[in-house]
Amino acid sequence: MTILSGMRVVEHSAFVAMPLAGMTLAQMGAEVIRVDRIGGGLDAGRWPLAPSGQSLFWAGLNKGKKSVAVDTRHPSGRELVQHLATAPGDDSGLFLTNLPARGWLDHDTLRALRDDIITVTLAGDRHGKPQVDYTVNPALGIPNMTGPEGSQDPVAHALPAWDLIAGNMCVSSLLAAERRRLRGGGGQEVKLALKDVAAATIGHLGMIGDAALNPCDRAKAGNALYGAYGQDFLCANGRRIMVIGLTDRQWSGLIKATGTQHAMSAMELRYGVSLQDEGERWRRRTEITDILRPWFAARRVSDFRADFDRAGLTWSEFRTVREALAHDPDLGPDNPMFDMLTQPGLGRFPVPKHPASFGTAERPTAGQAPALGAHTEEVLGDVAGLSDTEIADLFDAGIVQSSTYHTSRTAA
Repeated sequence: MTILSGMRVVEHSAFVAMPLAGMTLAQMGAEVIRVDRIGGGLDAGRWPLAPSGQSLFWAGLNKGKKSVAVDTRHPSGRELVQHLATAPGDDSGLFLTNLPARGWLDHDTLRALRDDIITVTLAGDRHGKPQVDYTVNPALGIPNMTGPEGSQDPVAHALPAWDLIAGNMCVSSLLAAERRRLRGGGGQEVKLALKDVAAATIGHLGMIGDAALNPCDRAKAGNALYGAYGQDFLCANGRRIMVIGLTDRQWSGLIKATGTQHAMSAMELRYGVSLQDEGERWRRRTEITDILRPWFAARRVSDFRADFDRAGLTWSEFRTVREALAHDPDLGPDNPMFDMLTQPGLGRFPVPKHPASFGTAERPTAGQAPALGAHTEEVLGDVAGLSDTEIADLFDAGIVQSSTYHTSRTAA
């Protein structure tokens, strides 16, 4: 038994956050039924692509789900999606979306069909305007504190942080609402906004208070760890590494391993400060870096790797994803989180399961992403409760589609 065995969730979504939410639930064992329009949704061809031209993005965010392809422009198609979202069952009636519903999939409409429905809806901002990570981030100031020291240009981030946080907040919100329903609290309309998730996060991290109370904007600091000590260094073999001296233990271990205790003590005496104070390490980071730089410049990574690891230092080598895949055992079958899968149309590569292990509960295999509409016939029969004749009529009318249905009918 998996941790969410028996739960059924219907998802109608695009982009990153909500597909990630559905995939996370599927990886914990929920039955997640993804509804897409016929021909594929907005993400069907999104980059990165496999050499075949198929989307690795879509496959990555839809692992373990069931796929139903429906013409949602047709009234019968809309009714069918409503029926799936509100199908009876103690562990069903859970609906995720970040697509404009225009009334036919809003909470009130679905509640009229099932009064204990739980809907989780993610908007761009609280006013209902569209937003994505790449617009929320500059609006809240993060690119202006990211990038090389002294640069005036804002730097966008390759990782969609707010999407990732929002997706997991959708998961936790749905599970919280379902817990309330199980305790007799009934259905729930849960609303989140991507920009609110980002604003809340920078508030939690003290960034809003910093801007409100201090006279200067936080400046760019390159790869330095803000507020303590952490810095990148170029080594003799041309490789770049990152070392961290955030805690007392990390800092003491770093200066001991590099033999720079005397130089650091001299700096403390010169300024009358203690570098055991992480704030002082931040203020003196340029001089600390000047002391450490020659040590790294004179050594290859292989010269100190074993010593650093033996000392328990917090450090890493800068790599491309390709290099990490080739050299880091945490990105392959040595890590029980990964399964090696051959995915049709894509190829064979490591595919992650859910990162959490739930003790005695089974962790499902990584699972393949379904072909578009691969489960249409199954879901129409098992979930919607339609007869073979009703299913055939929907296929013949072009209201639903499957990658296998017409082939199987012809063969029959």
